[in-house]
Amino acid sequence: MYDFGSSDYYINRELSWVAFNERVLEEAANPANPLFERLQFLAITSSNFDEFFMVRVAGLKDQVQAGLTKPDNKSGMSPKEQLAAVSARTRIVLDRMFSLLKNEIKPELEKVGIRFLNPKQLTTVQQAFVTDFFYHHMYPVLTPMAVDASHPFPALLNKSLNLAVLLDNPEEEEPPLFAVVQVPAVLPRFLQLPSPESEAHFILLEDVIQEHIHSLFQGYTLLEASPFRITRNSDLTIHEDETEDLLEAIQQELKKRKMGEPVLLAVDASMSEVLEKTLQDWLELEDWEIYRVDGPLDLSFFFKFYALPGYDHLRHEGFVPQPPQDLQGVDDIFDAIKRRDILLHHPYESFDPVIEFVQQAAEDPKVLAIKQTLYRVSGDSPIVKALLRAADNGKQVTVLLELKARFDEENNIAWAKTLEQSGCHVIYGVYGLKTHSKITLVVRAEEDGIRRYVHMSTGNYNDSTARVYTDIGMFTSREEFGIDATIFFNHLTGYSHPPSWNVISTAPVGLRETFLQLIENEMNNSAQGKPARIIAQMNSLTDKEIIEALFRASSAGVKIDLIVRGICCLRPGIPGVSENIRVFSIVGRFLEHCRIYYFSNAGEEKIYLSSADWMTRNMTARVELLFPVVQANLQERIKGILDRLLEDDAKARMLLSDGTYIPVPPKHSVPMSSQSYFLEEAFQAAVQGNLNLLALGGRILPDASNPSR
Repeated sequence: MYDFGSSDYYINRELSWVAFNERVLEEAANPANPLFERLQFLAITSSNFDEFFMVRVAGLKDQVQAGLTKPDNKSGMSPKEQLAAVSARTRIVLDRMFSLLKNEIKPELEKVGIRFLNPKQLTTVQQAFVTDFFYHHMYPVLTPMAVDASHPFPALLNKSLNLAVLLDNPEEEEPPLFAVVQVPAVLPRFLQLPSPESEAHFILLEDVIQEHIHSLFQGYTLLEASPFRITRNSDLTIHEDETEDLLEAIQQELKKRKMGEPVLLAVDASMSEVLEKTLQDWLELEDWEIYRVDGPLDLSFFFKFYALPGYDHLRHEGFVPQPPQDLQGVDDIFDAIKRRDILLHHPYESFDPVIEFVQQAAEDPKVLAIKQTLYRVSGDSPIVKALLRAADNGKQVTVLLELKARFDEENNIAWAKTLEQSGCHVIYGVYGLKTHSKITLVVRAEEDGIRRYVHMSTGNYNDSTARVYTDIGMFTSREEFGIDATIFFNHLTGYSHPPSWNVISTAPVGLRETFLQLIENEMNNSAQGKPARIIAQMNSLTDKEIIEALFRASSAGVKIDLIVRGICCLRPGIPGVSENIRVFSIVGRFLEHCRIYYFSNAGEEKIYLSSADWMTRNMTARVELLFPVVQANLQERIKGILDRLLEDDAKARMLLSDGTYIPVPPKHSVPMSSQSYFLEEAFQAAVQGNLNLLALGGRILPDASNPSR
């Protein structure tokens, strides 16, 4: 008998996260990717580690400082052990990242005429250009800050880039003086220089300042100037039971985030030990919190560099999200949804129908009410604008806008105020929980009575990320879904005990139990010799109860395939425990964001989509939504999506029981990328749809797989 709770069967959450970013870095190293795409993967890796330190490492540090020694309930590692292991592994990954930039990507850039120069490499013309730029554009905004007994160490913002300066006063025999100069964030990080034809030369802003920094300290001898960057604890601490105004409380916490406790100091590799020790003492940091970097501090500037015009040949070929195959020739989206359920596969299929759904509802005189959850929306959201228009048109508009969506708090606060001012009823999330579900309900008065139209999705109502995140959404007007959607919103906005549902399941009450029952059902079917299989795609897998259930199912002979992009705490391939479980991760051009759950159910297949990963936070600390796909042709589409993901032998990696990932064995004569397949599939479906519409004179065919709809 196996103890499925044994720490030997689990991978530490934080180390699994670092392993995920190693896979992201693999894409930066992959010469098959266009050069600017490789730069973007460097930027993603750098940005991911920022957030990791600001939240996860900061949390571990807080636990250690508080004297907590309790091991985590899966891997059995104490906070101190986790911190040491994460620090050691992170150094290896970051060293690899900067080595990759210096030794592989930078030479490739130079081959195509793109050069990042240091001050010593500038021509006379370039030197004059840089000097002119410094004195006319930079000098007026720079503020040298002395640090001594009468000048405390400046309050440097989180993630700001700075120069540490050591000075000598030739008129006095004193120890070296210390000062700080902040690199202005209001200016672009890189400056394009005059360069020979067919080449493009650039210099980083910190190098420009460093070359001219003597002008900021007239009368002193410059001993050293070197870049550094501080990363701070940025996790919000909100005591909802002690606040009467959640919006105001979050606004106050956001101010604190900028000045949280330092958790990482990155310094240039050339910085002297004297200057590094000076910074360490001022910031009160341990040795393990200091990282020497052989390259530009903070590679996230490559996000903007990626967008430089004139380099399309160094990026992926542009693509246009295609019209969804279920909406070919549709003019009235309500009429289309009334006929049959509709599936949208983003970004391969356009997000526009979701926007149009809300826009049409805002203008339609038959629409009485719109209710929607919003977690992360774009800065210029057309959906929010449609909701504002709906309120102006006298519709009853209810928006549950989650203010606690990490790092989107400020954007959401701004939208919340705008929505309220326009007459929308805004709910700031649910006490003690984050509302992570993605659902829209439109109530419409029609000739035969009230009809409810529902959209549910695995992803956010964000038109920007819908172009780079893979997600699946579904429209339906089925009565049972409409009833559940109504109850769902009433439950969140009012007072009621957790309701019973017709078709959906929700967290924090009931969702984990639903998954556990579905897994147990497969285990029982296997014991009876019936078909038993589980396929699940998600972002992360950390929930111990679900992992233990998967172990039991594997031991009972259930074949389980898990497609987990990020963190996975389950160790696959352990004899007797998880030998029937395979775990894959796909990192590619788009961010895999779908949550799909398939259960063979002895031939009566059950397929679900969800806003929730199999993470403890999704089961217990968030409002989540799980909904079934019941229409036959849509079930077939979902199964086809899962099949393609499992056939991927270009971008997929397989998790081994030791926690490492390896490329999957070749399955095709030419490696198959599932994302490339879906792009081509959407294009071909759109072409075929246009041909069909031409042949039919633009009419919409009924859904043959579901004639009653």
